[in-house]
Amino acid sequence: MSLLNMRSLISLSVFATCALAAPASQALDFSSFSPRSVHQRADPSLTGYLGAFFLGDKPSVYFYTSNGNNANSFKALNKGQPVINPTKGTKGVRDPSLIAGGGREASKKWYIIGTDLEIGKTTWDAAQRTGSRGIFVWESVDLVNWAQERLVEVEDKTAGMVWAPDAIWDAEKGQYLVHWASKFYATSDPQHTGSPSATRIRYAYTSDFKTFSAPQDYINKSPTNIIDLNILPLGDKTYARFMKDETAKTVFTEISTTGLFGSWARPGGSNAIIASGVEGPAAYWDNQVQGKAHLLLDFYGSDGYRPYETSDVKGGKWTASDRTNFPKNLRHGSVLPVNATIASALAARWP
Repeated sequence: MSLLNMRSLISLSVFATCALAAPASQALDFSSFSPRSVHQRADPSLTGYLGAFFLGDKPSVYFYTSNGNNANSFKALNKGQPVINPTKGTKGVRDPSLIAGGGREASKKWYIIGTDLEIGKTTWDAAQRTGSRGIFVWESVDLVNWAQERLVEVEDKTAGMVWAPDAIWDAEKGQYLVHWASKFYATSDPQHTGSPSATRIRYAYTSDFKTFSAPQDYINKSPTNIIDLNILPLGDKTYARFMKDETAKTVFTEISTTGLFGSWARPGGSNAIIASGVEGPAAYWDNQVQGKAHLLLDFYGSDGYRPYETSDVKGGKWTASDRTNFPKNLRHGSVLPVNATIASALAARWP
């Protein structure tokens, strides 16, 4: 999300509900598929990538798949048209995040969650004072067909908004840890006309993206405003997390070797950043090169996502990738690895 991008966005016509319904098709084989988001090893069963994004003036979900197994080369599916148009809330979705099922849902269920915001119907100030307090959710059993759209409220009336939700499977808890950015107003200010708290990262647990635990603070760096959290598992209770300092307009990374609620340190020191004038970090592992990771950063004042890469995630040293074949104007989203079965099914359903 950007507080500076003041361009009006264009409302899109809503697809009929049947557009998300699964057509009759041959059952897909997921036996070789593993949610690569939890491994940094190369995996020969993974032959490509699926990305879900919104476009700058089009708050819907757009699918892109990689050209072969190239992590920095993507093409649009569905002839460049949306795969999902929301029908609830503001009827606009930003920041779509693809979530691979964990536990008993591994290789059987996937979710897309996103921000309920059509900025063309409001202003950036109003969107933070009286914005949606819900999270968009869709689910799928094959990554191809998406259904069960819902808008789940996760914060109480003191929250000004819920932005950029994302989630990760917490194996120790046996549930999904869902996180988002919110700011809050005093209970004595029900119209939210006064000064709010700093924006901070909140979290809750869920098993089904229908019922959530009571939200709590996850990252509070007040008075610094923090948004757009994304977490990359490194294995053995080690994680990298990426977030935007909305005050300084920079993205930086932190590392924990003691779990999701362990001690986090910023590689390179407290002032180290990956890039400035960016937001919406989205990290994913390379399918072919062990230990290599990719990071998309949204240059929201320019041409959207640009790819970065590293072979030293813990060191926090990221360099710009070749973006010759990376599409321009893709906005805050996410990328998952896929196998040949899923890639073929996606191409057939959304040519």
